[in-house]
Amino acid sequence: MVIDFLREVSHEYANEPWILWKDAPATYASLAPRLARWTHDLDTHGIRPGDVVALVGDFSPGAIGAFLALLERECVVVPMASAAAAHREERLRIAQATASITFDTADNPVIAPLPGAPAHPLYAELRRRQHPGLVLFSSGSTGQSKAAVHDMVPILEKFKVRRRRLRTIAFLMFDHIGGVNTMLHTLSNGGTLVVVPDRTPDSVLAAVERSAAELLPTSPTFINLMLLSEAYRRHNLSSLKVVSYGTEPMPDTTLRRLAEILPDVTLQQTYGLSELGILRSKSRDSSSTWVRIGGEGFQTRVVDGILQIRAESAMLGYLNADSPFTDDGWFDTGDLVTVDGEYMQIHGRGSELINVGGEKVHPTEVENVIQSLPSVAEVTVYGEKNPIVGHIVCASVRKADDTPDGTLRAAIKRLCAERLEPFKVPLKIIFTSAPQHGDRFKKQRNRASDAPAG
Repeated sequence: MVIDFLREVSHEYANEPWILWKDAPATYASLAPRLARWTHDLDTHGIRPGDVVALVGDFSPGAIGAFLALLERECVVVPMASAAAAHREERLRIAQATASITFDTADNPVIAPLPGAPAHPLYAELRRRQHPGLVLFSSGSTGQSKAAVHDMVPILEKFKVRRRRLRTIAFLMFDHIGGVNTMLHTLSNGGTLVVVPDRTPDSVLAAVERSAAELLPTSPTFINLMLLSEAYRRHNLSSLKVVSYGTEPMPDTTLRRLAEILPDVTLQQTYGLSELGILRSKSRDSSSTWVRIGGEGFQTRVVDGILQIRAESAMLGYLNADSPFTDDGWFDTGDLVTVDGEYMQIHGRGSELINVGGEKVHPTEVENVIQSLPSVAEVTVYGEKNPIVGHIVCASVRKADDTPDGTLRAAIKRLCAERLEPFKVPLKIIFTSAPQHGDRFKKQRNRASDAPAG
């Protein structure tokens, strides 16, 4: 059975908690009976191998139990975070879901049939293999979400190798590859998954303190908000051993500040994609944005400055888009990188480059400079079309204090002129009170140009 290794872990750590949900622990001894109840419920509702089942909720004992029981049944699991309600109907249709299991805030499930007919060839391949599957959606912030279909057997394989046993905050979402990785990594090592009531800095750090959490997987945007709010001053974080960060490039200034505030904590950059899974990674050091990625089951190469990856755990393909793989099986990540020996620095998507009169501008390079100003809470750099030079560099800024707009605008231009080449200096700077990130705490660069001027 595909999750027998998790059952072995549950037996070994029977008296230890596998989850803290609403501050109430559930021990590993309770996991097997929970799976047995789910097996009965799936039988009762006629859910069979090969069915495509949407799980709507967040991390909870019930949702995780259903996830694992569906894997055992060789179903295709489609996790859908409660926060993504706006996209739910579209994604149910794309996934061709045959049933949904929806959890309320008390973790009570409602199982309902759906009219889906999973006839896609990728589903047929999973049924042929008699393997469980996983469907993960892209953010869908521009255009239709892409639905990546995975065979769960190669994804589960890496979790059979024991790693560190840690109490871990469930920060990344239930329907995110990082969230799935956090859940499986924690359970496969006998750790404890700590579920947070919400993802504000104070709430997350309060959960770290209450649970004595050792690992906080998060994003650079959240770390920046944590530093700005100074929530780290209001909570005891002495239990933390590792803060990992990914999903977007990390500003150098943010990382250096975090390293100063948490000098005894290992800061580790991670890298993964919905299409490939999470790669093993090692930062050059805690204050460095240079990272080594790869490990068993992954190969990397750089072609024209763009990172490409070949992975044993790569998706089978998209439900609603053409295959993105090269003829020799490599996935083009679209991420621009600089290589230094076995380490690389990730600059963000090549599609985000700003072309100014033939010169290329990395938005993150400009953001790093602007973000170093204490009066800047968040900044997003983007390109705006210009009839003379093609594009100009623009910056959308949310202020951290009441510095007058004119004063801060002048300070930004002065600092950029000192540290950057002239074509990289923003010609247009707007101020906005709106956050520049979504509910997944990832910068929404494509929406920056729509921000209202302030």
